[in-house]
Amino acid sequence: MYTLDNQFLQYGCNVTVVGCGGTGGFVAEGLCRMLPERAVLLLIDPDRVEERNLLRQNFYIADLGKYKSEALAHRLSAKFNRPIAYSTLPVAMVKTTHNILIGCVDNGLARQELAKIASDTNYLNGLHGWWVDAGNGKNYGQVLMGNRTIENFYPCFVDDGERGKCVGLPLPTIQRPELLKQAPRVNNCAAALMSNDQSPTINQVMASLVLEVVRRILNGTCPWMGLYLDMEAGSLSPVYATPSTVSRLTGISERKLICRERR
Repeated sequence: MYTLDNQFLQYGCNVTVVGCGGTGGFVAEGLCRMLPERAVLLLIDPDRVEERNLLRQNFYIADLGKYKSEALAHRLSAKFNRPIAYSTLPVAMVKTTHNILIGCVDNGLARQELAKIASDTNYLNGLHGWWVDAGNGKNYGQVLMGNRTIENFYPCFVDDGERGKCVGLPLPTIQRPELLKQAPRVNNCAAALMSNDQSPTINQVMASLVLEVVRRILNGTCPWMGLYLDMEAGSLSPVYATPSTVSRLTGISERKLICRERR
């Protein structure tokens, strides 16, 4: 079994969360409980808290009108006694250094920007970290892990004969190209309050999956490249990071994907 590489931790633990709404707000709080004390946490979201967000997002009446990233950073920093950075600018305008990028956005345009950041080969001092992307519908969702485009892809599996390490996986937007076509949701407060377009618990469940993935990446025990949740069926289906799975996705032969020593 291959597990996702975590050698980037030699440069510290720097985590950026993009999107602090439904799933991202709960992810941010979970990270405060889980990350090492010296870890750097940055929250990015240009949206403000609206009344409709109080139904299923990690906000309170006192947060109304505030920027989501700012409200969360101030509240969680005081609650957990740790510094939390935030930005109210769109992610394309934020320069950040991180080795775990967590995307909790709901449209293709935002994912295009995340893909640009995650595919930058220099953003981790030469070592690839991971983009963990979460997306969901009414009662289903997926968490995908990746860090490379096809052009700078192989080799991506290191096999020492006993344990295997995966140092590269296709970006989430390569695994699921349709994510780039997702249209932004229309912010109609009255319609959103009356609609039943999402389960009231889906975002908390998705946040738990994201946090488990991050925990395992940090510990060097994450074997997955994707997790698929179906709350109607009560199922969670993993996709393991293996040369055969990546070969099917990329068209690159398994032989080229594996090396015997770290490059």
